[in-house]
Amino acid sequence: MLTTTRARRKPVSPAFKLAKLCAAAALDKKADAVLVLDLRELSSVADFFVIVSGTSEPHLKAIADEIEKQTIAFGDKPRAVDGFPASHWIVMDFTDVIVHIFHPKVREHYALENLWGDAPKVKV
Repeated sequence: MLTTTRARRKPVSPAFKLAKLCAAAALDKKADAVLVLDLRELSSVADFFVIVSGTSEPHLKAIADEIEKQTIAFGDKPRAVDGFPASHWIVMDFTDVIVHIFHPKVREHYALENLWGDAPKVKV
């Protein structure tokens, strides 16, 4: 008798679900260049970074507001929010997930994608 075994999938962590939710919320507000980095094997800072771009101060605020609204509905909320639209960078700290909302020039300057270049990218 021939039997086959199925590869077991790793359980999806709450942090993974939250990172995907944050990315989807940003996309709902037309964020650009949405990227989720899996840092679990690389850092103790967070499990995931979500990095997105917005085109203007109102756009950055709208993205942050939508992420907060959807994560509260999910049963979570940011532990801290730092920055503001005029700074062109908003950071939302969910402990295991950190969301960076950048104006493109600021995103290019800090280049988090390069700093964490070894991190696997999560399909959004």
